[in-house]
Amino acid sequence: MRVISPPGVYAPQCDTALLRQSLDREEPGPGVRTLDLCTGTGVLAVAAALRGAEATAVDISGVSVATARLNARFHECRIRAVRGDLAAPVRGERFDLVTVNPPYVPAVSSRTPTRGRGRAWDAGPDGRLLLDRICRAAPAVLAPYGVLLLVQSSLSDVAASISAREDTGLRARVTARTTQPFGPVMTVRAAWFEDRGLVAPGMRTEEFVVIRAVRRVRPA
Repeated sequence: MRVISPPGVYAPQCDTALLRQSLDREEPGPGVRTLDLCTGTGVLAVAAALRGAEATAVDISGVSVATARLNARFHECRIRAVRGDLAAPVRGERFDLVTVNPPYVPAVSSRTPTRGRGRAWDAGPDGRLLLDRICRAAPAVLAPYGVLLLVQSSLSDVAASISAREDTGLRARVTARTTQPFGPVMTVRAAWFEDRGLVAPGMRTEEFVVIRAVRRVRPA
């Protein structure tokens, strides 16, 4: 799918494509309420809307929210795009399908950037600044038997994401994966990854995985 991606907005890449494939397998259609967190260009919300779903997109970046709206208009579909921190703008709502492609790249700083390109991928020394928050927040926005689809790198502790979801009442497992060579950002940090034991010496590939989690019980 072609989308507009201005400077400062995360352009769809391999991880986006893997998550899009998982979204399509869920077959969201008319009457299905979908939520895309960290939406970026809005491509996943647009994909759901084109299938007839009631799609909502959220991003903390105002430029990303505007871009998501523009891409929906470009593809002649309707989405609700709102600005805010993760699920805060939709507090109290429930969704049948939630997709997330958050920042997950390990970075030297222990703080999430508030501006600049790194905001789209930097996520603290272990890559889990956003992932851990999503794990805690996801159950509150999932409808009974709702599905959460989250994509992340193997460098940011996949096992921790699965166990965290199970601890919050979700049944989780990896349902898709693919391996890709390091891109420019990862290549620059490769020596630092080696020093931290995140990759083996000389390793210049990472695995992307999609974790599918299902809410088996009704939310409180």
